[in-house]
Amino acid sequence: MNRGSILLGLLIISSITTAQQFILTGTVSDKANSTKLIYANIRILGTSTGTTSSIEGVYELKLKPGNYRLAASFIGYKTDTVSVNLTFNKNVNFTLEQLPVRMSEITVLPGENPALEIIRKAIAYKRLRNEKLNSYEFRSYTKGLIKTTKDLSTRSEGINLSIAAKDTARLKITGLIENSSKSYFKKPDKYKDEIIARKQSANTPATINTLTGGRIIQNFYSDDILFLNRQIPSPISEEAIDYYDFFIEDTLALDKQNVFRIRIEPLKRTNPGFKGKIFIADKSFALVKVDVDLNPAANPGKLFDRINIFQQFTPFELPGANTEQEVYMPIDYRIFADGNYLGIAKFGFELNTIFYDYKINDPIEDDFFGMTIVKVMPDADTKDSTYWKSTQTIPNSSEEKNAYKRIDSLESVPRSFWDNFSLLAMSLSINDNLSITGPLGIYSFNKIEGHTLNFGADISDAADKRLNSDINLSYGFSDERFKTDFTTSYYLGEYRTGSISVTAFDKVMDLFHESIRYNKLTSTLTSLFGKYDFRNYYYTKGMTLRLAGEALPVLRLNAGYLNRTDNNAFNNSDFSFFNKSKVLNPNQTIFETKINALTAGFQLDFRNNIEDGYFKRRVGSQGPLNIYLTGETIFSNSSFLKSNLDFQSYKISLNGYLRTYKSAGMSFTLTGLYSDGPVPYQMLYALPGNIESISQSYTMRTLTMGEVFGDRAVILSLHHNFSDEFFRLLNISFLTDMQLMLTAHFNAALIGISPGSKEILPLSVQQPLIEFKHPFYELGFGIGHPLIPLRLEFTWKLNYFGTNNFVFGLNSVLF
Repeated sequence: MNRGSILLGLLIISSITTAQQFILTGTVSDKANSTKLIYANIRILGTSTGTTSSIEGVYELKLKPGNYRLAASFIGYKTDTVSVNLTFNKNVNFTLEQLPVRMSEITVLPGENPALEIIRKAIAYKRLRNEKLNSYEFRSYTKGLIKTTKDLSTRSEGINLSIAAKDTARLKITGLIENSSKSYFKKPDKYKDEIIARKQSANTPATINTLTGGRIIQNFYSDDILFLNRQIPSPISEEAIDYYDFFIEDTLALDKQNVFRIRIEPLKRTNPGFKGKIFIADKSFALVKVDVDLNPAANPGKLFDRINIFQQFTPFELPGANTEQEVYMPIDYRIFADGNYLGIAKFGFELNTIFYDYKINDPIEDDFFGMTIVKVMPDADTKDSTYWKSTQTIPNSSEEKNAYKRIDSLESVPRSFWDNFSLLAMSLSINDNLSITGPLGIYSFNKIEGHTLNFGADISDAADKRLNSDINLSYGFSDERFKTDFTTSYYLGEYRTGSISVTAFDKVMDLFHESIRYNKLTSTLTSLFGKYDFRNYYYTKGMTLRLAGEALPVLRLNAGYLNRTDNNAFNNSDFSFFNKSKVLNPNQTIFETKINALTAGFQLDFRNNIEDGYFKRRVGSQGPLNIYLTGETIFSNSSFLKSNLDFQSYKISLNGYLRTYKSAGMSFTLTGLYSDGPVPYQMLYALPGNIESISQSYTMRTLTMGEVFGDRAVILSLHHNFSDEFFRLLNISFLTDMQLMLTAHFNAALIGISPGSKEILPLSVQQPLIEFKHPFYELGFGIGHPLIPLRLEFTWKLNYFGTNNFVFGLNSVLF
């Protein structure tokens, strides 16, 4: 063998050794009694790399070959430091020795709680810390656990929770998610998270894994922490002194400094906040550890029995600075929660995250952030075991290892159609992409078709999540007609931001269907049992073609073609189980015609988005206001399109959400309509109304369905969810303890009909014809509970008095 071959061999061996990583693992325990220390901090000195021990006291580091100096620390113990020459996988255990406490000197104002001065200094340190931080980036690993009493499956309808009079079954791990991420932050509020790799148990969709990144990770150095859509003051927020009660519970030692263990809870029992322990170092007055629960007031509907939040912080040096320029950064974040819905369904979840490899105040360009706040990297789902063996993780416990095996084993078992069958299902899953009509959707009834049999098949997320198709077939025994409705769409582009869709239909259509907020089951039941069909119908036949795509990150455009022929439908059935003498209300006639039209539209949306690996999904930003604007137009022409009517119609809508106070917020819709030329009655816009004592959100509660319609209008709809903040402000204890939720709604409308459209109105609707030439107003409020999908609503007309001047209704998504 010549020297060149030997040299080449040595270079290859050297490169392999350099690229190779070894696993350094071990335990952290108490020297005196060998008790494992949970969430101990293990750092590689001179670097920003580290981890924490697991709930079993086990740690794991994945490092390249070399010499390292490791330090393991835990509040109340002396740090243990070891040197390691890592040339193969090694096991290094730490045993920490408890430290005696050296009392510190704290200036206490006469007659004042001594803990308050510590908190003031902690708040001052927080301000100083935040001033020093201009930007940072870090790596993280997150593990999430879903716990229920019965195994979950992606091939079953809904979540399979244990249901009993009182659920006392033991929780077990029934779903796992893991991801490796990289996160970036820059003042004042720019942030971005990149999910580099993700994996999950076979019964958990990857879309849920995406939720573990981004803003679900909280930082207690922020003034407000967001939990369950409620902003809660941090224990060291600017308002903490006036919000929380603090008590020095103990003084512990950590190497050369003392750490104060301070118990906190809100001053007012009814204020949502944290209750538990925080740990503050006595020299820097930095917050170093948080171990708190959400108090009952922060627990909506008291759904959870416990929500525990745990977070630790350690100092990192600023670039080019001495130790006096250290800043404390989070090194982990953990949530433990369990609940019992109304005492009949137990559940729980855990979230464990570790942060490492910090880069602080490195320059980051503004255009790096863009509108994407969470991005799943294209190869995140293809990372194999080689990647996971070389990246930092939290060791799986024996329970987690067994859960992976059990879940994967259950998911691999062949399942028959009857395994997914349920008599109360609207649809039944055949496999991951195909579903068919379920027992609850097979039958329906209306005054046109009478007793009707329905069957449908739906293909979703096929062809690499690009193809969606569905076909619906039905036969009415009273009108003796088959109906068909077929739709298919195919997504284009890397993130499926473009699409082409085609529909073909020959069916019964609901009159003013865009304004009806109720499902077909509701109208079937009101017809069969109350002999009241609140819908009107007509026959329509035709097809549509639509192209859509993203022109700019904030702008989507679409264009299409519409062909439809509309004909009248008449009552063919008067059946009902009760009220035999009552006659079903006659069906409303329409303007029979053929329409050929060009369509176009846009959506202007400045909200941030999540790139989940397949789609860009819009999400609200953390700012106080989120809005988007949509518009659409229809151009019907008789000359070159061969339509029966010449008209143009335009519609534009501004939609948004405004956070108003703490967990309270207001959603709104402002819509404008305008048409030129005769628009057929069935294509006019009807103000969304309601049925008797039932109501739906974003509707006119004091109007009935189809009562007021037109083609020139301005409509404003406001819905304000006060949550329970209003009752807290009133300081009414028993209402606050009940956690009742207050909502308010306001609707206003100007609406009329253009001369051309009025001329072709059916005679049956020309008198009486209602138009709001000056604004119509209604105002009301609702009271509900977060655990019950039902809200009591009370609404008053403010003008245009006549019928329904006051309406009481039950609002529910179930109708």
